[in-house]
Amino acid sequence: MHTESNNIQDYLKKSDVIDYDHKLIVDKCLELKEGTNDEISLIKKIYEFVRDDVHHSGDIGTQEVTCKASEVLEAGHGICCAKAHLFAAMLRYFGVPAGFCYQKLSSSRDVNIKFLHGLNAVYLKDLDKWIRLDARGNKPGRDAQFSIYEEKLSKPVSKELGEEDHPGIFTEPNPTVIELLKKSNNMKELWIQWDLGLKELFKI
Repeated sequence: MHTESNNIQDYLKKSDVIDYDHKLIVDKCLELKEGTNDEISLIKKIYEFVRDDVHHSGDIGTQEVTCKASEVLEAGHGICCAKAHLFAAMLRYFGVPAGFCYQKLSSSRDVNIKFLHGLNAVYLKDLDKWIRLDARGNKPGRDAQFSIYEEKLSKPVSKELGEEDHPGIFTEPNPTVIELLKKSNNMKELWIQWDLGLKELFKI
């Protein structure tokens, strides 16, 4: 992995999508902070909240599409990339640097079909290292965990199947991904065009 920017402050910025000053996010962040006494335990608590308490839109069969961090929290669901927006926003609220990462993965229905998956990279100050965390949400066949020394993502990349990790840790979500999430009126519309994000990031 390599960072898009050498300035750690770029991984703390607020934006229209990473709207960590929204009241819903502030209130939830303060609630989750209770009982934590160090940064790593706080990161773990936020991660498990986004992973477990905020549903993956596809898992619950909703047609609503969310994008902004506050929208994801208010609706209680989002696809992988949208949940990554929320996770980053909550971490940035606490001054924890968080970036955006992407993978090209195979469809569970057909390994020849590839789709774009979004997750996060988080900078641990005490250890001076970036780790990747996947808050997609677990289900049979998906088992992401909070892990500092060994990655435990939702689905390990299989190069034999043509899957790939994008090496970048981006300061902001991919613009094409944001555009698709914002302009899609429902999940059906989103999935029809979702490969545009894949083509943008992996140049396929």
